[in-house]
Amino acid sequence: MPIVQSPERAVSGRFGPYGGRYVPETLVAALDELAALYDSVRADPAFWSDLQRLLAEFVGRPSPLTEAPRLSQAVGARVVLKREDLNHTGAHKINNTIGQALLALRMGKRRIIAETGAGQHGVATATVCARFNLECVVYMGAEDMERQRLNVYRMQLLGATVVPVESGTRTLKDATNEALRDWVTNVPTTHYIIGSVVGPDPFPRMVRDFQSVIGREAREQILERYAGLPHTVVACVGGGSNAIGIFSGFLDDREVRLVGVEAAGEGISTGHHSATLSAGTPGVLHGSLSYLLQDADGQVSPAHSISAGLDYPGVGPEHSYLRDTGRVRYQTATDAEALDAFQELSRLEGIIPALETAHALAWVRRSAGSFPADAIVLICLSGRGDKDVAHVAAALGIRL
Repeated sequence: MPIVQSPERAVSGRFGPYGGRYVPETLVAALDELAALYDSVRADPAFWSDLQRLLAEFVGRPSPLTEAPRLSQAVGARVVLKREDLNHTGAHKINNTIGQALLALRMGKRRIIAETGAGQHGVATATVCARFNLECVVYMGAEDMERQRLNVYRMQLLGATVVPVESGTRTLKDATNEALRDWVTNVPTTHYIIGSVVGPDPFPRMVRDFQSVIGREAREQILERYAGLPHTVVACVGGGSNAIGIFSGFLDDREVRLVGVEAAGEGISTGHHSATLSAGTPGVLHGSLSYLLQDADGQVSPAHSISAGLDYPGVGPEHSYLRDTGRVRYQTATDAEALDAFQELSRLEGIIPALETAHALAWVRRSAGSFPADAIVLICLSGRGDKDVAHVAAALGIRL
């Protein structure tokens, strides 16, 4: 079904004051081309029909809802999980990469580049490139490659070239820098599949629309099963695509509380965190105006999280807008809390969550006893934790 975007949430590529384009002149034509194409396909039933077919036949959508009875007992409310971990490739990222691959094919661009932190976006990009016979180059920080060695091999197995990035903090921010440099050099042949709701327009609204399938499904499923809306919807926030995806289904339901959970790392006071919306200030990063971690001179500060997917000093501009308007509450969870939640869901429910999702679980667990007894707490389980098992074991001092 064609997407209809609410005009108050994105006017001229902005969400309130946030978003826009802050890019080299060499990228303006490419962004104009992409925006014009996307604006045309948004009202094209054939495009959405192709996408819907692929999401059903290749990805396995709709992803189910799963009640978590033992976690519910511990929390004091009915906890329900939206199972994006059951998608092909194991996370929500493929919802976006399939949509952008279809756009690349329409533009006649057969070389795809991407950045990745936890590796899930890289795997999803490599997967669709294999499906559509596209060349794939993925930039990944050398630090993240160590943390996510399994996903590095998965990308290579799928035919992608994985380029280690040694500059800066050797994490997601630096991988994004290198991907942008590549795109500037190779615009005529190359499409850049950005993995989150960040970057210059039209990426934040385009990625949001591709991920909005999470929220549409979740809203329909909740209403069908429980004949009512959830009390609270919770998702982790790094760049913020899984969160904006599920929030989009409930933004107009003012009675539904929306909570985004950022990575507090070793604690906000230590400075070793990735809590952009909780501790950052507005500035420009990777072509967009949004909240970011920066010093008094406007230089981007290093981010830290035990989760490679949340280890990013910026956030999507729509999240910045939702923070300022108060529609979404942004909270935090530390590395230690995420590790505890990772283990708890595994033991209580037989589901190993991604470390990213573990931050959302940690906030819910910390909030035990604060929900009405009949409340439904809906958590976006953005990905599965297979990729994180070795990293978690090392963090806990367990030798595999």
